[in-house]
Amino acid sequence: MSTLKPNKVLRKKVTRRRVLIGLGTTAGVLVVGVPLALNAGRPALVKYVEENGTGPQDAPLDPDLWFEITPAGITFYVPKMEMGQGIHTALAQIAAEELEVKPEQLTVRQADTARGYAGGTMFTFGSNSVSALYTPLREAAATLRELLREEAARQLGVPAKNLTAAGGQFFIAGRRDTLTYAKVVEAKQGGGTLPDKPARLKARKDFKRIGKAMPRVDFRDKVMGLSTYGYDARVDGMLYGAVARPPRYGATLAAASAGAAAQHSGVSKVVIDLKANFVGVVADSRTRARDAVKKLELRWEGGTTVNQAEIEAQVRAGAGVVVRRRGNVGAALEQGTRIEAEYSTPLAAHAHLEPLAALVSVAPGAKGKIEVWTATQYPKSVMDDLHDALGKDREILLHPTQLGGGFGRKAGQTAAVEAARLSKATGKPVHVGWTREEDLQQAFFRPPSHHILRGSVSEDGRILGVEQFSASGDIIWPASMPEFVKDTIGFDPGGILGLFMPYSIPAYHVTNRREALPVPTGFWRGLGVFPNTFAAESFADELAHAAKMDPLEFRLKNLPDTDDGQRLRAVLEQAAQRAGWATPPPQGRARGVACGLDVNTASAMIAEVSLENGQIRVHRMSVAADPGLVINPQGAKMQAEGSVVMGLSSTLHEVLTVKDGMIGSANFDTYPLLTLRETPQIDVDLVESGDVPYGMGEPVIGPVGAAVANAVFALTGKRLRDLPLRL
Repeated sequence: MSTLKPNKVLRKKVTRRRVLIGLGTTAGVLVVGVPLALNAGRPALVKYVEENGTGPQDAPLDPDLWFEITPAGITFYVPKMEMGQGIHTALAQIAAEELEVKPEQLTVRQADTARGYAGGTMFTFGSNSVSALYTPLREAAATLRELLREEAARQLGVPAKNLTAAGGQFFIAGRRDTLTYAKVVEAKQGGGTLPDKPARLKARKDFKRIGKAMPRVDFRDKVMGLSTYGYDARVDGMLYGAVARPPRYGATLAAASAGAAAQHSGVSKVVIDLKANFVGVVADSRTRARDAVKKLELRWEGGTTVNQAEIEAQVRAGAGVVVRRRGNVGAALEQGTRIEAEYSTPLAAHAHLEPLAALVSVAPGAKGKIEVWTATQYPKSVMDDLHDALGKDREILLHPTQLGGGFGRKAGQTAAVEAARLSKATGKPVHVGWTREEDLQQAFFRPPSHHILRGSVSEDGRILGVEQFSASGDIIWPASMPEFVKDTIGFDPGGILGLFMPYSIPAYHVTNRREALPVPTGFWRGLGVFPNTFAAESFADELAHAAKMDPLEFRLKNLPDTDDGQRLRAVLEQAAQRAGWATPPPQGRARGVACGLDVNTASAMIAEVSLENGQIRVHRMSVAADPGLVINPQGAKMQAEGSVVMGLSSTLHEVLTVKDGMIGSANFDTYPLLTLRETPQIDVDLVESGDVPYGMGEPVIGPVGAAVANAVFALTGKRLRDLPLRL
């Protein structure tokens, strides 16, 4: 029997989902400042997370950070990392709108850390890149446009009001000639002064770029194989590194020697640092480095020997901390028709296409410069890790590459620190690229969850009360945060996203239990949105059945008369219309519905399923989403489609199990994903509301599992309450 202690190895510094919480202040105040007010403080923190999940960010106004204008054209430097979600394209549209240029006139470049963006801007997670930068980027572009207009007016000797900006040039009233932005900059003498306030922004009715589909700015390079990913990074004179991995989570090196690895062909150095729990090999090829690692003589000790049954026994909903309380639940559950159900979701991997990888060059000396090329969602986290490992006084230049998927796993970059240690020891640039086996077994994972819900409904189909219990592992809490602090707060803020049912419930009591697991857990697409919505929307369906009501009608009846309720109503009705909910499904098929609200985006979907040889087959997913203002409809739809595919993969296939302190699956032969043949028809409708954009990267994944499970019940009469779904 193993000792169940939290793992503190793999998530040492993958610590900051900054846009979600101002935890440095909020959590500290909650724990230290008001220890006697925790019952009031927890709901306040929950409210903060719900209302501030998408910002704010430290986005600069200075146009010189964002843009560079030369005779060759206009370069737009983007602080957000591109990992397939199309963020460079969407931000280019926003910039082009206010700058009054055609998007194709912008050369879009990934900003490196020397560009000057603050750590509070240069990250990509939380479905907030567009929503957080929408206004700051527009203001910077508009300010540059007006600075150019004023300078052009000075050069031409005409009033600024006589100049009209369009297509990267100024048209002069009463004249046929024009003046390009490049010519204005070329003729300018001396520096400029930023205004105290940003320039006036365009009215929505005047938009020419925002709201229109446009080709992705990275499309050609990706088709031609010209895009650089972390795994592709190369410089002259570089070597390759490989690192020894512990056989169990939390194991430490008691002893290590080079053994036969030092004599292995192509090996230039074996690096051993027991204090850092690190042993690596540097060679002239990746294959030789990996082969040499197998010849190291290592003795590991400690760590966990936990097995799957122990994990499942630990993650059980029940006693915990109250995160929402409204009305008298006990009395409500004594009325109407009462039901109870339990749901669970397993450990799951990120399974991104590109494993972790980084190329690092460390200059000699205690203060030698570090240069990094890596696929990361958060450069500052990588730089913090490097400073911790190699010294605080080193200058670091980090070049973010394209990411072959991230989903939260690349919020930091373990490979960068490994490559840096090896580069420092050899004096050469070193590239470390993880194997698929390393990426599946040595990562952190989506934590398992367990849910218990009790509820009652009236004869006319109104929800009277719900009592809800949930349990899960850590998601955003860093391993460096003291356990007593985590225990005092009592819940991980990432674990409550998607937790609350979006209906009008007079008596509602929600208790959450945080478990410190002996396996590493952390960020995953949507944080808690997918597992929590699976439980909440499956239970909503069970309440509808208890009330003898159509599941769609039941949801519409119980939505609150609020802005969020109206938006959910709109997406539910649109998804139903697209799916043909009012008409019978094809013979042998059935439909299920689910909805959710995350990062201010409302989404709903209807799954159409059948059984083929006893297996669940999803034929069609009809999706409707309201992300506020849509920047690029094509990009938004593709994000929704990606969420559906990833959600279906988790719903039908994905599960990790633990044996003797280690994940059992090492590759896709034992961790299957959704295949192209299994991928259904996906229809996406966008229902716009308001004048600002919200997130699209994660919200749509939330309702996927519940929609499919509810469809299976409609088809078979069997409730499947555990993921992945198995008949």
